[in-house]
Amino acid sequence: MNYQSIALFCGSSRGENPDFAADAVTFGRTMVQKGLTLYYGGGCIGLMGVVADAMMEQDGTVIGVAPDFFKMGPVLADNITEMIYVKTMSERKQLLEKRADAFVIFPGGFGTMDELFEIITDAQLGLHKKPIVVYNAEGYYDHLKALLEHFTEEGFLREFHKDLVSFADTVEDIFQALDHYENTNSESWLSKIKH
Repeated sequence: MNYQSIALFCGSSRGENPDFAADAVTFGRTMVQKGLTLYYGGGCIGLMGVVADAMMEQDGTVIGVAPDFFKMGPVLADNITEMIYVKTMSERKQLLEKRADAFVIFPGGFGTMDELFEIITDAQLGLHKKPIVVYNAEGYYDHLKALLEHFTEEGFLREFHKDLVSFADTVEDIFQALDHYENTNSESWLSKIKH
């Protein structure tokens, strides 16, 4: 698949495992090597800050999208290519979805899950056909994989919707998954919800 930009969803913390931050650096540097633009939440902290810093150190292109109410705090980056301000967290997600060609999810918490599930739901509804890759660093998202299987087994998630999300075990695998992504949604299912 041809893509020029990636929206990154990840934690505003670094987590307990130092490998997460090391992988974030590798991811950021690989983004620059591939000439890709990063869209993200605009933070200077956590894994998001690590990726942004790694890219800026290599003269990469990093675009932050942040709600206005973050302006008063010390959480926003001041060294990135561009910062776009919006009014709400919902607007932030909508703009990231509109601007980016693909989505990558690193370890995170509530906010990361909120972003991931909105992106998946919009893919399910046919609002976009962009790749979604979850980085299962050190098995961090094993429980999420199991939960999606559980949803499917219990009849609340169709197999072709579960497969809208790819999982990658290494940083290299993230880009392999993006390169070979195929949208699995059903046109017959989409036609039922659109009429």
